[in-house]
Amino acid sequence: MARKVRVLAGLAACGLGMSVLSPAQATVPERFQRVDTMPVFRNSSAAEHTAAEIAAATADGRTVVYTDSPARRIGFASVRDGRLSPEGVLPVPGEPTSVDVVGRLALVAVNTSESFTAPSGVLLVVDLAGRRVVATHDLGGQPDSIDVSPDGRHAAVAIENERDEDVADGALPQAPAGFLAIVDLKGAPTAWAVRRVELTGLAEVAPEDPEPEYVSVNGRGQVAVTLQENNHIAIVDLASGRLVRHFPAGSATVRGVDTEDDGRVDPSGTITAPREPDAVAWLDDRTLGTADEGDYRGGSRTWTVFDAETGQVVFSSGNELERVAIRQGQYPDGRSDNKGTEPEGFAVATFGRHRYAFVGLERANMVAVYDVDDPRRPRFVQALPTGVGPEGLLPIPATGTLVVSSEEDSAEDGVRSSLSSYRLTRTPLSVSLRDNKGTPSIVSDGIGFGALSGLSGVPGDHRHVVAITDSAYRPTRVLTVDALAAPARVRAELTLTKGGEPVGYDGEGIAARRGGGYWVAAEGDGKKVPNLLVEVAASGEVVREVPLPAAVAATATGNGFEGVAVTGRGAGERVWLAVQREWKADRPGQATLARFTPATGEWAFAAYPLDAPPAGGWVGLSEVTALDDRTLLVLERDNRRGDAAVTKKVYRVDVSRLAPVPAGAPKPVVAKRLVRDLLPALKADGAPAHDKVEGLAVVGHGPVRRLVGAVDNDGVDDAPGESVFLRLGWVG
Repeated sequence: MARKVRVLAGLAACGLGMSVLSPAQATVPERFQRVDTMPVFRNSSAAEHTAAEIAAATADGRTVVYTDSPARRIGFASVRDGRLSPEGVLPVPGEPTSVDVVGRLALVAVNTSESFTAPSGVLLVVDLAGRRVVATHDLGGQPDSIDVSPDGRHAAVAIENERDEDVADGALPQAPAGFLAIVDLKGAPTAWAVRRVELTGLAEVAPEDPEPEYVSVNGRGQVAVTLQENNHIAIVDLASGRLVRHFPAGSATVRGVDTEDDGRVDPSGTITAPREPDAVAWLDDRTLGTADEGDYRGGSRTWTVFDAETGQVVFSSGNELERVAIRQGQYPDGRSDNKGTEPEGFAVATFGRHRYAFVGLERANMVAVYDVDDPRRPRFVQALPTGVGPEGLLPIPATGTLVVSSEEDSAEDGVRSSLSSYRLTRTPLSVSLRDNKGTPSIVSDGIGFGALSGLSGVPGDHRHVVAITDSAYRPTRVLTVDALAAPARVRAELTLTKGGEPVGYDGEGIAARRGGGYWVAAEGDGKKVPNLLVEVAASGEVVREVPLPAAVAATATGNGFEGVAVTGRGAGERVWLAVQREWKADRPGQATLARFTPATGEWAFAAYPLDAPPAGGWVGLSEVTALDDRTLLVLERDNRRGDAAVTKKVYRVDVSRLAPVPAGAPKPVVAKRLVRDLLPALKADGAPAHDKVEGLAVVGHGPVRRLVGAVDNDGVDDAPGESVFLRLGWVG
């Protein structure tokens, strides 16, 4: 079932909108900045499977109510200056699908269906002060979206009666048909009446089986209803229940998008597909906006503005949402052959003098923000990273806040459903980024990037670092990043080749050499794929692949090479590699630092003592970089995100007196000294602590050296997906 977004329109407070990417927005001084993220298990326990899907707020913006379908309840959170706090839950008799608030009452649509062929549902009326149900109304079918009219007189409920996707591959028609329910909010909640409006016979696609998906009410008391699977939009007058007009959503041809799930971000394809819109909202009383998610027949990867009087398209975002995700390193290549970024949520609200549209990109884990002061000429403002699977978009103009509900929840993978809050600020992004606040922290000049699993300073270059991409992408590339730009900027890419052909490694570390070229740490799997030290020429051509001594390689596990650094030059050049975790021959709690001497081909080894792991987790090495020819900086991390994260630290190791030994000899244990705890930087902008901080580099030389870092976003594959560039201050 597609979950819906609560739209708050027409409320006024403070302003919004500096463009991060478009100079045209320079006249709008404000922008959104993330303030806080609350995993919703805080309202119960970390062991529970929970989900925040659709949310609504009280008029003062201080209380948020959200649906938690897996747990069959609604949850509450307080909002103060953008900070979110858990405020308890209330069980409901089924699966809550949507919620809205009128006065001090929450209206909760609940699916109580026994089966797809016997759908049912109720509207619960909850007194927010007492947290108790004060009325229940039969809706006559399975509800999805709900919206209360601005005057508080009516509620519109989309009764979807969704199809069974296991029957005929989910094709329509599948009885019973859906419809629109109108609730007259007159008198006491127990006296409210429910009316039914039929929507059959309208669409060209399965006219006998409409599946209303989402509703939005304008200032004239008209409700727009998307029939997603039918690729149709209907407009109904709430007071009379009369169908005002209806029109097909149509198809779109979009050029310049990635259409292949192949590990390459290549926006050179073209698609033509029906829009099949999900969420809908009024930009004004005449124009409608839709998030064109698509379903079983399509998905155009766009959002669209329709003239509601004529049904004509007056704006389409084209490939812009895809380009934004690529630019910010959050494009989900694994979805290229199926709806791409997947626009699903849509909300519109007025903040002060400006009106804005918010588009939720379910697969890119982003919300795109547009200025819609002219509803026929929307202008992109910024894109905000979210948790996994943003579902509910809740603008709260009363407090200048946006709350986003992200539904995906998997404790095993460290992904937790959450509410995230964003507030308006006049602080320039470049200033915020000095303290690791504000997003994006890294962008590209149109180069697809992500999975930044290793960083290196560039000898003689005091501005740039290089990064390596891991197995999330093929072929392997070296990215040149301007570390002094704000946000940091991917300026160039270099594809690794072998025998003149592009080659792919699980690149987990990179070290730029003084004479040009690179050393790359390629992680093995402990079975068929060996750990390799790869020498790469400045042209990107692989010069050689250096394996470990056979006796050492035989002890490898799936946690292999994770970083590489270089000290010395010429005949004195030494290459250091970090092994992520204990191998079969290692003592518990010890990983390995390996040293390779290119001039002689000799390998030598030392033991590295790991911090104690968190309960049920592990700690390992993620990166090694050279501070100077005598000192290494080693990045140590646990495998935990968010509240569970404990260890994300940088240690200093003096190798000037270290004497690594050949394979088989007892390894000396290095001494380490703490340099940085990275958790404050990882949490600085209100995000949950990222798991895979895997890049570390020193920029500059002598006393003027800066430490920077990067987070591996796993190519947006079942992960938050945010590309993060950390500014970690001076290092000496």
